[in-house]
Amino acid sequence: MLASSSGVRSTPFYAQPSHFTVSRRCKFLSSPNPPRFLTPKISSKCSSLSLLFSRNGVGCNRFSVRALADSDSVAAGCSSLLQPVSVNIPFGNREILIETGHIGRQASGSLMATDGETIVYTSVCLSDVPSEPSDFFPLSVTYQERFSAAGRTSGGFFKREGKTKDNEVLICRMIDRPLRPTMLKGFYHETQLLSWVLSYDGLHCPDALAVTAAGIAVALSEVPHSEAIAGVRVGLLGDKFVVNPTTKEMEDSTLDLFLVGTDNATLMIEGYCDFLPEEKLLEAVQVGQDAVREICGAVKALVKKCGKPKMLDAIKLPPPELYQLVEKIAGDELHNVLQIKSKIPRRKAISLLEEKVINRLTDKGYISMEGTAGSVETIQDLIDEDDEDEEIVIDGEVDEGDVHIKPISRKSTPLFTEVDVKLVFKEVSSKFLRRRIVEGGKRSDGRSPEDMRPITSRCGLLPRAHGSALFTRGETQSLAVVTLGDKQMAQKLDNLANVEEFKRFYLQYSFPPSSVGEVGRMGAPSRREIGHGTLAERALEPILPIEDEFPYTVRVESTITESNGSSSMASVCGGCLALQDAGVPIKCSIAGIAMGLVLDTHEFGGDGTPLILSDITGAEDASGDMDFKVAGNEDGITAFQMDIKVEGITLPVMKEALLQARDGRRRILAEMTKCSPPPTKSLSKYAPLIHIMKVAPEKVNAIIGSGGKKVKSIIEETGVEAIDTQDDGIVKITAKDLSSLEKSKSIISSLTMVPTVGNIYRNCEIKSIVPYGVFVEIAPGREGLCHISELTSDWLAKAEDAFKVGDRVDVKLIEVNDKGQLRLSRRALLPVPETSPEDLSSKQLTCNQAEVVADSGKASDEGTPKKYVSVSKADGLPREKIGQTKVKSSATKLASSSKTDSAETILLPRKKIASSHERNRGAFIVSGRPGTWSVKCDSETNLASMCLCKKVKAGKLTTSFAADRE
Repeated sequence: MLASSSGVRSTPFYAQPSHFTVSRRCKFLSSPNPPRFLTPKISSKCSSLSLLFSRNGVGCNRFSVRALADSDSVAAGCSSLLQPVSVNIPFGNREILIETGHIGRQASGSLMATDGETIVYTSVCLSDVPSEPSDFFPLSVTYQERFSAAGRTSGGFFKREGKTKDNEVLICRMIDRPLRPTMLKGFYHETQLLSWVLSYDGLHCPDALAVTAAGIAVALSEVPHSEAIAGVRVGLLGDKFVVNPTTKEMEDSTLDLFLVGTDNATLMIEGYCDFLPEEKLLEAVQVGQDAVREICGAVKALVKKCGKPKMLDAIKLPPPELYQLVEKIAGDELHNVLQIKSKIPRRKAISLLEEKVINRLTDKGYISMEGTAGSVETIQDLIDEDDEDEEIVIDGEVDEGDVHIKPISRKSTPLFTEVDVKLVFKEVSSKFLRRRIVEGGKRSDGRSPEDMRPITSRCGLLPRAHGSALFTRGETQSLAVVTLGDKQMAQKLDNLANVEEFKRFYLQYSFPPSSVGEVGRMGAPSRREIGHGTLAERALEPILPIEDEFPYTVRVESTITESNGSSSMASVCGGCLALQDAGVPIKCSIAGIAMGLVLDTHEFGGDGTPLILSDITGAEDASGDMDFKVAGNEDGITAFQMDIKVEGITLPVMKEALLQARDGRRRILAEMTKCSPPPTKSLSKYAPLIHIMKVAPEKVNAIIGSGGKKVKSIIEETGVEAIDTQDDGIVKITAKDLSSLEKSKSIISSLTMVPTVGNIYRNCEIKSIVPYGVFVEIAPGREGLCHISELTSDWLAKAEDAFKVGDRVDVKLIEVNDKGQLRLSRRALLPVPETSPEDLSSKQLTCNQAEVVADSGKASDEGTPKKYVSVSKADGLPREKIGQTKVKSSATKLASSSKTDSAETILLPRKKIASSHERNRGAFIVSGRPGTWSVKCDSETNLASMCLCKKVKAGKLTTSFAADRE
């Protein structure tokens, strides 16, 4: 704390003379021999010293407290920091543990926040010397998710955390934005807030915990602020709102609302939902605000117990009389300047007027005022560490050897610094703008509070891009470009969960300095660009089709070519039109609008009712009290973000803003339908073609091949861009033209086909000839064997006698063995001549065909047609009917008692017989017509090489085998 023992408030130290630096000041504290100007010898000069420091912004009292603090009080303060404190505070439906005084005890404020097994460490520090005054609070926030928190290391070369990830940037913004409105004006000590995730359990999200921990750390520190803040997340599971849901619960949530506030007002909301009505969103905000109020109550109790005194004496505000002077000098002219409608001319006119005011109120044009006179005594070189014998001459002269230099009296110091004048001029300009809106009912561009700026849009601006749109609203303009690609274009995310995550849709926002007519540095995207891009991305995401319907990766680039407020919402509108121009089948059109607020209207002659502004400009954003961005369609909201520059707003004000934003969105959507030229709503001819195939999961490896050789060869052979396979059998082929796509699809189909017995393949090429048959390619890369016995109906000695490599034949699949090998038959597709019983009985058994003669039963029903069925011993499948004759009976039972000789010819497969071998009994069970026969053979090998010839005489079963004559 910087309070003096006398209780007199002092002003902070702004100007730092070159002879008095921070290092010197620290040396005073540690030096055993303090400088002589602090010894009793020069105690009479303390008044002069205090005048010097007060003129530079530091009082003698403050310096003495910082440099010569009482040892007992310092010891007491240090001992109080060593006492650890642990408390549990409510956090939705559970409690979190807050521990302070355990680690980080040299920081102004530090604590450990634990939720489950997720731990966040947060510290707040501030500089000893204030920075130059400015129009913003010098706060910097860093949030980092350590990989060690989840038991991992970085995948980079250096094995340590590197560039800040987008998710970390977004959380930094969620910490920074609600803290700034609570900071007291006039405090310019640079403040740094650091937050690390030290442990992550994968179940409890660290973001809401980090925001709440940051608010508690600031409340415990010396940083002066108005209210303690806390943050919560609200999800919607069915019809029930859940505060701070777990990661598993968020998977089923239709709302992701992040809310930060104090115990009586909301400071910031940000979230995404699936076309949630305004009324439902307000209910969620109320639930979140109730949870924040409970947390803030517990935080206040903790601060009373172990919080540090605030540095209120370090606050320096501009003199009150300066406001009156600025209004007197610039009032009338400022009123006229604010009526200029165009942004650039208005900005230049305001800059010239500001310069005029500065020249009149600073040393460039010094104004003396009555009652503020008197010479200010100055001294030079009071500190000289190299000469310990140097003395300060009482009459004001300084002894420097033989030369005595008389100090020259300076011109009286101006009453106001340039920084103070700039700060006051900005506040006065904001006051005049707000007064014009409230009293006159007209904004700077002449609109009423509900009016929108003119809107124009056009699509197809860029012929080679897959989709493009230029959306213009007033002086804000977004050029949106859509690029379509395959999975390789997806954005890979690195997270603590150590789970590969890819984004198939992402929007990248760019804000070049030229968009506001300025010169600036171009480099990595700023935190503002990342935040605005994420907001627009999540606003558009709910209208995209699912991956099964549209398998493309979609990238949207939004380049802001002009900016005068609400550029993120212009990105939403332009991105929606560009998606339609690229042929993306979106569910509906959405638009975005930014709402403003003048909260206190009493000051400007109003009735005190907050004034809501639609479609705010940049000046209204800077001078207003709220920036509330809402995106969605006519009936629901997809994304929202609200920043408050005051200490919060109430739920009724938010409700009015949401309803007015809904009317604004409907008007914008109506203007977007007038786009000229309109979006094409079809794929560009320059967009890649993506075909999705479904194959058997076990066939995926056949596409990939050993080490990916097969898929690489397919890509090289066909010219496609990429082939992506998934474990579930989904195959995506990306190609530039249709011919290469069809070629690769044919190859993959052949590699992954599941052959079915009975399929017929036409016009297939003979790839090779072997002694026992030919190999036929039924599909690219897929061959099967057609045995020599299956090539023709007649006996064939050699396959070369009838066929040669390159011939094309029709084949039928007759068998797929256990190894997946294919057996084909050409003979099965050839016409079979009719055969009479006489020809059949006289036919000699061969190695390729055997006959089984069975008694047909009792002689009756003469004239009933008798079927002769031929079965190949190679495939076991019945062939076509080969003949009919007249027999005495149609009975087919094996146990017939007929003594009449009759016959039925059946051909049975060798393999079928062999596979039915009963090893224990040496018997083979054969299923055939008219019944089941039990046959025996010396060995399985002999049986497999023979054909079964069965003969039934007088009801008795006899068997014989014909030797294979191949």
